[in-house]
Amino acid sequence: MNGQHFKKKVDQLWSALMTNIDHISRSDNDMISRAEEILMETDAVIRQLKVLLRQYQFVDWSEEIYFFKNTKPQFVAIYIYYSKLLSIEASKPFADPTALSSYYESERSHLLFFYNEHKDFINYYRRKSTFLDKKYFVRFKFDFKLKLSPELYSYDEEFSTSHDHMVSQIMANDLLDQYLTNKINSDNSKETSISQIRNLQWTAPKVALTELLYALHQSNCFNGGHSDLAEVFRWFENSFNINLGNYHKTLAEIRLRKTDRSKFLTLLQQNLNQHLDDLDS
Repeated sequence: MNGQHFKKKVDQLWSALMTNIDHISRSDNDMISRAEEILMETDAVIRQLKVLLRQYQFVDWSEEIYFFKNTKPQFVAIYIYYSKLLSIEASKPFADPTALSSYYESERSHLLFFYNEHKDFINYYRRKSTFLDKKYFVRFKFDFKLKLSPELYSYDEEFSTSHDHMVSQIMANDLLDQYLTNKINSDNSKETSISQIRNLQWTAPKVALTELLYALHQSNCFNGGHSDLAEVFRWFENSFNINLGNYHKTLAEIRLRKTDRSKFLTLLQQNLNQHLDDLDS
């Protein structure tokens, strides 16, 4: 299995997991039942990820570091998050809102203890540092001068590094902190989104996004048609962490196209129609 095939398989696992979680989250079941179902789905996917890794040999350290610093923790973070959420919701008292708020405050204090206990590594991770990555995120490279988990020897050394599980815990606890904050503020209508675990990236050409944004703006898709063009572009640039440059100049280049000036929109229409036809067949 080559690197491209491995990445494609991993992306397919993630996409399928996100689809299943979204489907379960929209069901009418209570939170405890939904969490249990999501845990089973996530466990099955992590086991598949483990099998995939056994079939693949990393090309170099950087590829291995990326997998254990970014890819694997995303999957495991979901399992940790819903496992903790299940424990909290299954143990909460039948009490008035004030008592419930105190209960959630107590649970949140456990997160603060975690953040304080591991503040050095959390600082390293949040600042996107890399100078210790070979010690933290490469298998069989444990450095006993660093702070290691006491559970290290219970990990599967083929599927774990010294700190990839810590990254998963950080991701999961960030989600749980948001969930508990909503509960403390009695904002039960606001569902914590797990989408922040993995950021979406715009990987099509920038000119394609520019073409799409102009079309959406001209169709009055934002704020009832009262949004400014610059505001639309600024929002998408911030959301996708992308710089679209001089989009007025890009539009001028689009206008100079000899045929099919809105070719990206045409491609979108063709792909959607093809997908609908495939569903009908």
